[in-house]
Amino acid sequence: MKKYIKNIAIVLTVLLTFSSCQDDDKTFGDINSPSGIEVEAVILGVSEEFPDGDGSGKVDFTAKAKNATNFKYIFSDGTEINSPSGIAKKTFTTEGTITYTVTVLASGTAGVSSSMSFEITVFSNFKDPAAIDFLTGGGSKKWYFAANEVGHLGVGPNNDNAGENGSPIWYAAQPFEKAGSPDSSCLYDNELTFSLVDGQLKYELDNGGRTFYNAAFHSFGGGDLCLDLNTSGQKSVFLSPSESVLTPDQSRKTTMTFSDGGFMGYFVNQTVYEIIEITENRMVVRAIMGNDPALAWYHIFTTTKPVQGGGGVGETFENLVWADEFDVPGAPNPANWGYDLGAGGWGNGELQFYRDHADNVKVEGGFLKITAKKQTFSGAPYTSARIKTEGKQDWTYGKVEARIKLPEGVGTWPAFWMLGSNFSQVSWPACGEIDIMEHKGFQPGIIHGTLHYPGFSGGGGPTQSTTVANVSSEFHNYSVIWTASTIRFFVDDNLFHTFNNNGTTPFNADFFIILNVAMGGTFGGPVDPAFVQSTMEVDYVRVYQ
Repeated sequence: MKKYIKNIAIVLTVLLTFSSCQDDDKTFGDINSPSGIEVEAVILGVSEEFPDGDGSGKVDFTAKAKNATNFKYIFSDGTEINSPSGIAKKTFTTEGTITYTVTVLASGTAGVSSSMSFEITVFSNFKDPAAIDFLTGGGSKKWYFAANEVGHLGVGPNNDNAGENGSPIWYAAQPFEKAGSPDSSCLYDNELTFSLVDGQLKYELDNGGRTFYNAAFHSFGGGDLCLDLNTSGQKSVFLSPSESVLTPDQSRKTTMTFSDGGFMGYFVNQTVYEIIEITENRMVVRAIMGNDPALAWYHIFTTTKPVQGGGGVGETFENLVWADEFDVPGAPNPANWGYDLGAGGWGNGELQFYRDHADNVKVEGGFLKITAKKQTFSGAPYTSARIKTEGKQDWTYGKVEARIKLPEGVGTWPAFWMLGSNFSQVSWPACGEIDIMEHKGFQPGIIHGTLHYPGFSGGGGPTQSTTVANVSSEFHNYSVIWTASTIRFFVDDNLFHTFNNNGTTPFNADFFIILNVAMGGTFGGPVDPAFVQSTMEVDYVRVYQ
């Protein structure tokens, strides 16, 4: 279909007078009053079928005026754009075909300004209902800076190098780093409330009247400071597709725009935040520095306000309480390991039959080896093994770690995980599940860390992933550090997922360890017809408390 651009040109000549009690006062230099404002508005994606745009909501504005040194666009949805050049790009985000009022303020010297207004009708169909539900819980939800996480406040580049973007590689605040000084401790007083009011996303920041300013935006010298700023009042929040340099695997690609100068606690002169990742209890956002587009700030938020000294990220476990180093060849140590036997994957639609045969599981050369094979057995087209410490070894809290080289092949699904020891009494998901490492053979190198519990079973569990090189040719360390307040997931000691634990989850009781390689199923996907066999090798499994 032929594409069109809807072009609205508005011209308004403004006669403006400036009076002074002293006609020859040159304090401000020459007084130049803007006049003859001209605005061109181009709605993108217009066609015969979609006269108000194709749903992107994007409009390009260009303003001109004689003697103007700056332009400000003020939109009736509560947002503003400042533009010295007069050029502005706006994404209207309210779903549907909406008519907006646009006011253009042209400023000249000595504070003299003139303005004009017009209406524009734009169609937008962008939706991210899951993000809204995570933000609000369907009603109202409070968020806090995740002060117990490394990088809860951080900074990194915003450039054309995809490998550098997406994380705070220049600076990442240490846990509670900003708590020690009265100049910065106000950051952790922030309470951010997102609410759903009559279908509209709303936001309010309560920081006790003290705002943590970036050094570039205050005039007191030195570094960042807590200064008086009243942030009370509810703002509107508009979601739109992100146009940042981040790739879809680096970001959710959803942007939040706050009305009326709203911001997320740390003042960097920005009202637009990209959602990097979000679950029901953790959120990472990214904002471009208000005066430096090459610099991006990162914030991490949680729904449970961290308490300094209350355990969590700062808590370490160094006492080795149990390990299997797999040094004795033959079957896995029966004092540590038992077997799950059977087919079907217990509801996951898997294709293997789990056995306790040496073809599928053995200790050899200092490694545990679990091999998935294309081998018909008891009606299943593949065989493999799943071993567990259930009824032999279990723990509450600690660091649980394994050094593993993963199998390869489309359709393989290796996992290192834990189940609540009350599994046989309360069943799943009431017992809770901690998936320390899962890997899909058709997505090599993407490691998943996930939790399942009531209300978050199947594909709905809080999850995050990270990309790791050479997972099937080299050993990597996969671990969780599990406390009463957090469960944190690591690969090679690099944190990639944090879950905020609390008394309402099942993750405050004994759990046992499971190692297995599944084939296909709801997570593993179709199996390569040419697959013959592949092995997961485990150097050790260790538990520290």
